[in-house]
Amino acid sequence: MDLPVDEWKAYVLQKWSLLPKSAQVAVSTAETLSEIFFHSSSFLQSEDEKFLKRLSQGYLVGKDPKAPCFYREEGNKKFQEKNYSEAAVLYSKGVSHSRPNTEDISLCYANRSAALFRLGQYETCLNDIIRALTHGYPERLRPKLLLRKAECLVTLRRLKEASQTISDLESNFTAKPSPAASPFQILQENLCCLKMKIQGKENLPETFPMTLTKDFEGVDLTEENEEISSASSSVCLCTDPLKGRCLIATKDIVPGELLVKEDAFVSVLNPGKMPPLPQGLESRWDTRVTNGDLYCHKCLQHTLAMVPCHGCSYAKYCSQECMQQAWELYHSIECSLGGLLLTLGVFCHVALRLTLLARFEDVHKVVRRICDEINNKDVCLPESKSLVETFNYCQGEREEIGEVVQTQIPGCNLNGKYENNYNAVFSLLAHTENHSPEHKFLCALSVSALCRQLEAASPPALTTGLKAAVTPELCADLNVWAVAMLRHLLQLQCNAQAITTIQHTGSKESMIADSGQVRLATGIFPVVSLLNHSCSPNTSVSFTGTVATIRAAQQIKKGQEIFHCYGPHESRMSGAERQQKLRSQYFFDCSCPACHCEEPRAAAGPRWEAFRCNSCRALLQGDDVLSCGNRACPESISRNHLASQSKPLCGC
Repeated sequence: MDLPVDEWKAYVLQKWSLLPKSAQVAVSTAETLSEIFFHSSSFLQSEDEKFLKRLSQGYLVGKDPKAPCFYREEGNKKFQEKNYSEAAVLYSKGVSHSRPNTEDISLCYANRSAALFRLGQYETCLNDIIRALTHGYPERLRPKLLLRKAECLVTLRRLKEASQTISDLESNFTAKPSPAASPFQILQENLCCLKMKIQGKENLPETFPMTLTKDFEGVDLTEENEEISSASSSVCLCTDPLKGRCLIATKDIVPGELLVKEDAFVSVLNPGKMPPLPQGLESRWDTRVTNGDLYCHKCLQHTLAMVPCHGCSYAKYCSQECMQQAWELYHSIECSLGGLLLTLGVFCHVALRLTLLARFEDVHKVVRRICDEINNKDVCLPESKSLVETFNYCQGEREEIGEVVQTQIPGCNLNGKYENNYNAVFSLLAHTENHSPEHKFLCALSVSALCRQLEAASPPALTTGLKAAVTPELCADLNVWAVAMLRHLLQLQCNAQAITTIQHTGSKESMIADSGQVRLATGIFPVVSLLNHSCSPNTSVSFTGTVATIRAAQQIKKGQEIFHCYGPHESRMSGAERQQKLRSQYFFDCSCPACHCEEPRAAAGPRWEAFRCNSCRALLQGDDVLSCGNRACPESISRNHLASQSKPLCGC
């Protein structure tokens, strides 16, 4: 999923094994990313690109004109079974394969509005009705759709709009001969019932949508850090001679205190299980539900009412706004490359999107450094402090905390602030020297193949931001972006953050539900990346869409370091397992207290029991400190407290 599909990996590794020894040595001993890229990309042949293209064609990401009818019929079956959620998803699949302003898309939107109405999602149902009408819903079917619109408006107590819709319907009936058909009579009867409902509610005050959730979301950090964006003033950024950058508590911190609330600089939805489709009609049109069918590909909001990209069937969004923003920022270039990006893996997709987003920032100095390296092999790209702007964090006389000294820190701007921007992302370590030569060759060849497709697809669109950053003669082609993408691809092994959500089954009335944490997307969080690892961290992380929230899981004294868990946790893995995982993926040996005081313990399974909030019954999320999954509810409680209150099921 993160790396390319197995077929491409095996192909490239075989190609590596057949390279002359001198070529392998050249890649292995290359000191800069540009040297790695140029040595590796020189071996990309046309037959390699053809093989990659064949793999990419296994993914159905284009719009199939025959698919909307199939998915609409499958959705109708689920609707008849009263499985309205799955029906809505299948109608959405039909929408994704439809072209704008066609009968296909209007029918899929209308059918989905019926499923949403049965689910009680009236506002969303209204949006789908409007979409169906906008895309040319057939005149002969409009009365039934308008009646559904009126029913939604009445339920939402938007009585004036409901009355106007009913008036329009009556005018439509009057203007046309009244058929004696039973469906038409039923429509008229329903219309009469609806008018009576309006009369019964006219004396009630009109209600408006509640804004409690948005107001609660607006309550961010109580006092934001002036020198670290998205961080609390309770922490400061320092450097350690052994561990590098770190966050240190500037005061005593209480459990549950919000320390970081950061939106991902970039995120890419994990496609889930999407094997290349074999031949056969039924297998081409997959009816299985994946996270890509349920979550917005930009903001990761859960929805049953996706708005599709007009150019492909893969990218789906929760709203027209998200679709338009994604198109302007990156999807206009990614759209034609959907199959290739799924073949090359999420990390390659993230690396491309990072580079595309860099076009919208002032990356003049970063780009110039890359270009200098391309033209001058003596310039070292990977972790050189001269690559990024550094500054003296100790302005004036500032306190040293223990042995950790506040000093020059990569990723900060000239004013001494560390922000959620491309400069901070670029400063994240790539650990080039730690990656195996085979892995670097795989990454470089994948980036080279991707860049050739970019160049063939839309070079003017890609280089627009580049020309704004540097003069054309400085970097005239895609090589600068290729080197940047390779850097990001290597960065991701240590700096990618899994964005997770809780998915559960069972009764909503039960206090305890069987739940599992699911990886929803992969993101880059420059500020969260400042936290070093501990197998027994003093913080917990949770996600709302693309926003990561870090809270104190226990009391943290002034001067102590803020720790985050990179995955290997003492409650889930033995010490030996954790050390092996951290060494192979993050290139360090952990010396946290949990590793020093290791005692044998059984590793926990991949599933665990989740608790529900006593106030609103939503699932609690987090590790040591659990917060309510309902963003409008402020409830939180420690897991230890819940465990102490739990009673054993047996009588012993």
